[in-house]
Amino acid sequence: MHIDFQDQTRAVAADYIDLLQRLIIFAGEKEGVASAAEVSVTFVSNEQITEINRNYRQQDRPTDVISFALQENTADETEIIGKELPLILGDIIVSLDKAKEQAEEYGHSLERELGFLAVHGFLHLLGYDHMNQRDEKEMFGKQEHILGEFGLER
Repeated sequence: MHIDFQDQTRAVAADYIDLLQRLIIFAGEKEGVASAAEVSVTFVSNEQITEINRNYRQQDRPTDVISFALQENTADETEIIGKELPLILGDIIVSLDKAKEQAEEYGHSLERELGFLAVHGFLHLLGYDHMNQRDEKEMFGKQEHILGEFGLER
């Protein structure tokens, strides 16, 4: 799996990026995602994610993570993509400011919070959601299972 990281905050340490790359690849393996898949992860400020949240979700406030999936998992799209091209899953945008706030609020490390947000965003790219209790239980259960097996427990 190829993961493209962009740090618009210029504050994300290289060891965080390495950790998140290994974690997303691990999550992809757990979810059966092809090794040729591609994901983009961008770190932004609260100001930047507020603008994105306002423009795409009509919510004028900062949020911790937003995902933009490029696949809808339909047979027609699979045929169009072809077998030789990589599966481009989409973009994960993480507010580094919000991640730091939440790590402090929840009493765990920034590594744990960034890992949680990366896996959360990644699962959204795979089609998981938390719009109702059943879906929320499934998605959050998967998150905790992946993070636990990877060694990023609370």
